[in-house]
Amino acid sequence: MKRLAYLIFCSLIVSAALRANDERPAPPISLADLGAKADVIVLAQVKDTDYFYRHGYPVSGSAYLKILIPYRIDKPADIIEVYEKGLHPNECYFPNPTVFEEGRRYLLFLQRDAEHPERYRGLAQGCALDVLVDVDNHYALRYPVTGIALADSLDELATEMKFGDAYAIEDEDSLSSNERNILLGAGWIAPLDEPEKKRVPGVLGMPQAKVPGRQWTYTHGIDLSTIRKMLGPMRED
Repeated sequence: MKRLAYLIFCSLIVSAALRANDERPAPPISLADLGAKADVIVLAQVKDTDYFYRHGYPVSGSAYLKILIPYRIDKPADIIEVYEKGLHPNECYFPNPTVFEEGRRYLLFLQRDAEHPERYRGLAQGCALDVLVDVDNHYALRYPVTGIALADSLDELATEMKFGDAYAIEDEDSLSSNERNILLGAGWIAPLDEPEKKRVPGVLGMPQAKVPGRQWTYTHGIDLSTIRKMLGPMRED
């Protein structure tokens, strides 16, 4: 049941990516093949972006990410530049954090940009998997996995976790009703405890309940040390 729900969830993500373009997405890829294709594999956190926008969507530009763990990198660096251009399946754009937020964390799979060797590009299959921090300050791949369509079956590797990460929380308007129902039905998200409802003046002064917006939290993840083993040997560059 969970495997079926995961496949439906992934199909929703792919359909959303294709709405802006008729290109077919790359087929699913295993973690071992991702490890073989990537010049760079790092855990990194978004610090800033410099995108050109059209109709509210980024269409070209660079993101700058702080490297947290360099699993494989072809030269020492603290900040890595990831460039993208155009709208297509598996595009490699990142949300820009505000000055009040920490940036999101990702496990990145990159290749050096042939035209500009100082920067990097994503793979045809995608470039990033979402990573969260649990309450014990350990890194874990968020489950279900989004960002790259993986051929690996990961259900049995996903374990229940409590996250101390703001990005483990989805607001009422950040998931479609279909996505939310699939995730809830599979047990991959759970409602956050609602704060006590406040009584506010209503029509003709009669008190009424003020219902806060609903929020949900992810409940499962895969420890990054487990994912690291599935990437295969880290070649020396």
